[in-house]
Amino acid sequence: MKDLRVFSGRSNPRLAERVADYLGIPLGRAQLSNFPDGEIALKLVEDVRGRDAFVLQSTCAPGADHLMELLIFIDCLRRASARKITAVLPYFGYARQDRKDEGRVPITAKLVANLLVTSGADRVVTLDLHAAQIQGFFDIPVDHMSARPVISAFFERLKDEPLTVVSPDVGNAKQARMYAERLGADLAIIDKRRVSGSESVSYTIIGDVAGRTVIMVDDMIATAGTITQAANIVRDHGARRIVIAATHAVLCGPAVERLASAPIDEIAVCDTIPLSAAARDQLSGVSVLTVSELLGEAIRRIYRNESVSNLFMK
Repeated sequence: MKDLRVFSGRSNPRLAERVADYLGIPLGRAQLSNFPDGEIALKLVEDVRGRDAFVLQSTCAPGADHLMELLIFIDCLRRASARKITAVLPYFGYARQDRKDEGRVPITAKLVANLLVTSGADRVVTLDLHAAQIQGFFDIPVDHMSARPVISAFFERLKDEPLTVVSPDVGNAKQARMYAERLGADLAIIDKRRVSGSESVSYTIIGDVAGRTVIMVDDMIATAGTITQAANIVRDHGARRIVIAATHAVLCGPAVERLASAPIDEIAVCDTIPLSAAARDQLSGVSVLTVSELLGEAIRRIYRNESVSNLFMK
């Protein structure tokens, strides 16, 4: 893989290092800094002419800086004559702004897709988009990976317990069913009505959780309102143990405080977004699952022009 280069922005360098280690190559050398006025400065320290370049960058908060850094990186690689440029976004920010649900609002997910293509990306690899249809916003190939293999492996140790996979809302039922089938578990669904963008109210549960270990999985934990309300409901309905997992630990606003006070026994999140210091200090029983092997294998196969289809768990 002498013509493969993997570079990292500043949003998630540890994950990029793990991906490079999996591939058995050094991380691409680049100098990233800021000018005195805060503008981003970038210089590649190695030749990329005619090579396949992959840039790993999660566009998590502060999202504007990380997104701009990724766009600058792609433009720099294009001007340095890289043969192919793949943007690897473990976490695709702005994914929740994927439609106009009221008047006079943008579709920011589409804007981000346009920016990535315009900057020079030939391909995008991402993980557990909030809305899968965002793939259609791009006019270039998109490999939409799933963290289910990683999260399912974490849950395997619970298979001997009486398990119920609970969907925290109706919209997540399809994903919950996939986990239930893989683990041989029962399925339950929380009937929830949303009050506003930052607050939701859960009303009842469809299914049996009494005396059982409850598993709840979501693509992300943002303010943690939905997942903690769901945890309270299943506990009130007699759940013996509650284990939650999410691909993206956004953890904004009151999320950490809500999780710390909720009746949750274990939390597992992937390393698509670095876990905040507050989360590490205040939350007990947190496991961080790495997606480095999943992303690394996708990069290897894309570089070799091999199929990545069997990396997608159905």
